[in-house]
Amino acid sequence: MSTTPSPSAPENRDSGNAGARRRTRTFASGLALAAASALILTSCSAGQAGSAGPAAPADRQAALTGTAVDPVQGGVIEYGHLQEPNCIFGGWIQENFTARQVLDNLVSATEDGSVVPWIATGWEVSEDRTVWTLDLRDDVTFTDGTDLDAAAVAYNFDYWLDGGNGTAAAHLGGFYDHSEVVDRNTVKIHLSSPFAPFLSTLSQSYFGLQSPTALETRSDEQNCTEPIGSGPFTVKDWRRGEYIEFERNEDYAWAPENARHQGPALVEGIRWNIVPDNTSRYGSLLSGEMDAIGEVPAVNIEQAREEFEFTQYITPGRPVVMNLNTQRGVFAEQAVRQALSFATDRQANVESAFLGTVPSEPSGYLSQTTPDYDEDAATEYPFDLERANGLLDEAGWTGRDEDGTRTRDGQRLTAKVVYGLNSIITPDGNTVIQNFQEQARAAGFDLVLRPLTPSENFSGAFSTPESYDASVGYWTSPHAGILNINYRPSTEDAPNGANTTFLDDPEVFETIQSALQAPSPELVAERFSEAQYELSELAPAIGLYTQTNTVAVSEDVTGIWLEPAQGGPIFHDAAFTSEAARDASPEIED
Repeated sequence: MSTTPSPSAPENRDSGNAGARRRTRTFASGLALAAASALILTSCSAGQAGSAGPAAPADRQAALTGTAVDPVQGGVIEYGHLQEPNCIFGGWIQENFTARQVLDNLVSATEDGSVVPWIATGWEVSEDRTVWTLDLRDDVTFTDGTDLDAAAVAYNFDYWLDGGNGTAAAHLGGFYDHSEVVDRNTVKIHLSSPFAPFLSTLSQSYFGLQSPTALETRSDEQNCTEPIGSGPFTVKDWRRGEYIEFERNEDYAWAPENARHQGPALVEGIRWNIVPDNTSRYGSLLSGEMDAIGEVPAVNIEQAREEFEFTQYITPGRPVVMNLNTQRGVFAEQAVRQALSFATDRQANVESAFLGTVPSEPSGYLSQTTPDYDEDAATEYPFDLERANGLLDEAGWTGRDEDGTRTRDGQRLTAKVVYGLNSIITPDGNTVIQNFQEQARAAGFDLVLRPLTPSENFSGAFSTPESYDASVGYWTSPHAGILNINYRPSTEDAPNGANTTFLDDPEVFETIQSALQAPSPELVAERFSEAQYELSELAPAIGLYTQTNTVAVSEDVTGIWLEPAQGGPIFHDAAFTSEAARDASPEIED
């Protein structure tokens, strides 16, 4: 699903031989110095990471972006991606990645967790923190000729909240009231209550702006497959199951302040190839068929660090967790949930499954790169098989079947675990879940795994308390307000499908609300810490590993970077490093 810590811009490439060692950048967690900052950068190179907005000196800008020499104009980048989106724009993170190529946002996230101007040139908030006044650029048009003005922004807010994007509505629902057009280039966003992470929230591509004309006059299918934005590319063609073709917007002149250059994209287009097989995708990069790939398989990451420019992004928000059904079944008992939390050595599990390339995550609630992550609260359930057995004994699960599964009053300690394989969970992640299943056997749990096909996963058939005992998934977010999305109680008037543990705890919800409405970063952090401890005690979820995005880029291309809000690849600044490489690229056909 639907991230403000961030990745950095690409660094300079080594010139010379193709076998030269490529620079590597890894995004790891660090102590938050402010409420919105939770990520530090480590690198094999000597350069230091930092902001790369237009105000940076020219030599500093070049050192950060890998464009120290004049880029070669033109050509089409071949990019290989694991999963295909349902639409170009939508509420799933895969749709977020493609949306970023064609839609612009009001603001853009930076590496230190703050935001900088994009379509909005400035903003201010009222004294009671419920009215945000946004000043807009006066020179932006959508690719259908519609002006991107205050009326268009107001239309988009209403569109998101009225069902146009479920993830956008999940973030702002309960806070957004209405939009007011002040004049052509000024819009006021009225909230029903203060919402501390308002600007950070808007940096996600779920809040990409679309042409109101297109939304009103075209079919849902047209707006799904070819949304009309104002971004650096347009959708030229989409062959389902094969590729999406993006074509340069020649009129683009309003990149965000932290873009690596201004003006139209440097390349003519992108062919976004769908390559779900890990071996084939990585092999296509080795053979030169692809210029870049995402989701580098764990088994190939060591080589990718050596042979290509490799970047890894640790996504903030909710990590990959096992959500336990607190409403019915064996996990309705708090002691049983706590026992499973103690029963599994997730650190060793993840280390084995990902070959040490992806960090384990002890928290079931926030990823370690999320602002206001509390490390002490996250580590309250270390691997302790003796304690797990003690909790189950106290709960009356004292019998054992022949296969070792615990029993109580003739009932086996069995739980059905569902997860979207190859839509939410990668093959490497599937190994983690299988390892978890085996580890839990030692305490007497019988976990029955039920991988879901993409169609099953998105159908809604496995979304009710009756359909599973546990589910595995993640939800990206650039701030700890993800707790509100995942733990807001579901009611008949306001159902919450994102509450996949079905937890209904008024105390936790009140603490989360107080954090979102707190007037200072210090109070925001304090109250989110309280919420994490309260959730830890209830144990509705178990952390497995951090959701990460990776990209490996050949020596023929420079300037691809992962955007700070959610780690999606940015191609606006990408370019070929030689005329030969450009000329060998495919053409965008009319």
